[in-house]
Amino acid sequence: MQRDIEIRADPIAGEWAIRSEFWIAENAKFQRKRRVRERNANSLILTGHGASLRIERGALVIRHGFTHCPQKQECHRLFKGDLALPRMIILLDGSGSLSFDAPNWLGEQGVALARITGDGGLAVMASGAGFTGSHERLRWQFDLQRDGSKRIEFARDLISRKLKNSASTLQAQFPDGRLRKLAIEKVKTGIARLTGEHFAEMDGIRAIEGESAAAYFAAWTEIEMRWTAQCRYPVPDHWRFYRSRSSILTGRKAKNWKASHPINAMLNYAYAVRAAQLQVETVAEGLDPYAGIMHNSREGFPAYVYDVIEPERPKVDAAIIAFARGRAFSGADFILRRDGVCRLSPQLARVVATVASQGRVKA
Repeated sequence: MQRDIEIRADPIAGEWAIRSEFWIAENAKFQRKRRVRERNANSLILTGHGASLRIERGALVIRHGFTHCPQKQECHRLFKGDLALPRMIILLDGSGSLSFDAPNWLGEQGVALARITGDGGLAVMASGAGFTGSHERLRWQFDLQRDGSKRIEFARDLISRKLKNSASTLQAQFPDGRLRKLAIEKVKTGIARLTGEHFAEMDGIRAIEGESAAAYFAAWTEIEMRWTAQCRYPVPDHWRFYRSRSSILTGRKAKNWKASHPINAMLNYAYAVRAAQLQVETVAEGLDPYAGIMHNSREGFPAYVYDVIEPERPKVDAAIIAFARGRAFSGADFILRRDGVCRLSPQLARVVATVASQGRVKA
């Protein structure tokens, strides 16, 4: 059962409201149709202010947040055992409320809950199934952690698969050109080196990964974003073309946080969504998401999840590139903070999260 609540305001909607409604309509294109007797494969993504999850008379009542005015509030009432129940609910930034009994209800129904911050960080993660580690799987994981040679072989395989997927993304998403050709050659050389060379330390594998990544993202500089409503919402010149994966706001040492370009802001969200999905899968397999093998374990960091996401990153890249190239954007789709950090508008962030969770793009 679904109810709609409408907030009425000035009938002359601004560009923010127009674009928000546009992205709401776009988001519907990415929803997979559920077959009869098939569990809902779509993640439910909430954004905006005033979102809520609570239990009313044994059912889960979900209310989406408000992002603009006027806006109809989406509401859902889901019952236990309902095939319409999503496998994951993702809360994107914003604000709202969660009743004390909602997490218990979600756990019973095998629904995971993830909270992603405005900068694309994974803040809270709760698996619907809880953590019931498999003795054999955990022994395998901890054995690899302790054995240096096995760690290196594990990393060699991860990065080899990452580079193969990088080559596929370059071939599928970029037109033939000098930078694309150089990147593919560099990536293939990296794969050959990973296959043929002996590595005594992890640093050797990381060096090959870094060199390949530099050539890979250099090919991205040919990405040009299309813009509308330039008179009302002008954008910085450096937003028109992609510059680099690292932010220009992080000082001398290049880092990916504090996105200064719209595509990097999209990537940060998309990677966080894929990491949340992989964390649920890791727990379901009986593994410890915090016991990293290639990545070093540290408190509060799901290191093993960031191990297994490595081969997935180029696949996420492909979806985001296709999405960014297939649409014209408005300056109203982004929030430029006073420190120069670029954030996505709530409804665009919701679409990007859907793209990442589905791993596909429709024109």
